[in-house]
Amino acid sequence: MPAKVDESKCVGCGACVDACPNGAITLDDVAKIDESKCIECGACVDACPQGAISL
Repeated sequence: MPAKVDESKCVGCGACVDACPNGAITLDDVAKIDESKCIECGACVDACPQGAISL
């Protein structure tokens, strides 16, 4: 199952965008994950300082 963003926790810092090795995350006020590109590696989960992303 691809990563999910809790938009109520996301502050739009972009740490997840930088951490994603597959370019699956874009930022438009909050992070958006392209489920077709997500490889479920968890890099974004570890990078998010707000704990807004989960697998």
